[in-house]
Amino acid sequence: MCYGPEFIAQSVQAWIAGVGAKTAYIVPGSPWENGDVESFNARLRDELLNGEIVYTLKEAQIVIESWRRHYNGLRRHASLR
Repeated sequence: MCYGPEFIAQSVQAWIAGVGAKTAYIVPGSPWENGDVESFNARLRDELLNGEIVYTLKEAQIVIESWRRHYNGLRRHASLR
C-alpha cells in the first residue's frame, strides 16, 4: 500500500465525487482566502509543534490530543488576552 499525499488526495477526491460533493480551492499564494485555517495552523505550530519532539505516531496522538483539549477548553481565547 502507498500512503503518500498524492495517493491520499486521489482517494479523497474519489470519495468526494462518490458522495456528489464538489471541492472548493483557494488561489495558490493567497492564504487570506482561508484565514481561519491558516491562523489555526500557525497557532498549532507555535504552541505545540515547535516545542515538541515525538518519536512515534502514538506519542504524537497523545501529545496532540492533550494540546487539543487545552486549546478547546482551558486556554483563553485570543480576543480575550
